[in-house]
Amino acid sequence: MSLTGKVALVTGASSGIGHATARAFAEAGAKLVLTGQRPERLADLSARIPDSIYLPGNLADAGLPAELLRAALRKFGRLDIVFNNAGLNHDGTIEEIDIDAVCAMVRINVEANFRIAYTVLKHFRRVDEGHLINCSSVMGTKVRATAGAYSGTKYAVEALSEALRLELAGTGVRVSCVQPGLVTTELHRESKIPPAIERNIERPLRAEEVAALVRLIAEQPSHINIARLLLLPQDHRI
Repeated sequence: MSLTGKVALVTGASSGIGHATARAFAEAGAKLVLTGQRPERLADLSARIPDSIYLPGNLADAGLPAELLRAALRKFGRLDIVFNNAGLNHDGTIEEIDIDAVCAMVRINVEANFRIAYTVLKHFRRVDEGHLINCSSVMGTKVRATAGAYSGTKYAVEALSEALRLELAGTGVRVSCVQPGLVTTELHRESKIPPAIERNIERPLRAEEVAALVRLIAEQPSHINIARLLLLPQDHRI
């Protein structure tokens, strides 16, 4: 199915998977509402997508989800797809972990994710159509030493996604969850050792590869919901 005429909101569109997914959606014909914390990058992306607007902000701001919904309705008159993607990563040993950084991660990965989800789903329920696609991680299904806090945030996304899917089954509203393995993005820019080297992964996923599958989820006919999609580098032993 084409996304022509559809309006999609992408969070975390400044870089990585969000940036690539915005471009993939635009190539499929969608109109875009973009948000992220780096205005100059959003402006550059929006300039290359004719039917798009951008609204920079920190999703930890409780008022931003409703503002994004209003912006979509004001500009385009509708909202059809939400890629709930913004996220942070912080891990480390017990001795080196920064608790403040962990709490900041929880605010974005859990609180902001939940706020976006419930805000747009209230709207989708009123119009009885719409598709929420949450970006989780393979770490939402597994854990590894030093990454328990990050995994915990993604487990929370998994739990909410499944509960919402069950609640909305039989309506015109779909909830999906994509679970990428290691992707080469700026998410790991603070890592002392690049994760691909640390985990001996020769070919990590590229953001564009994940975006192509997010687009695939969004393009399904309304009677089909890809509830979960786990994608891993072939040499990712996890």
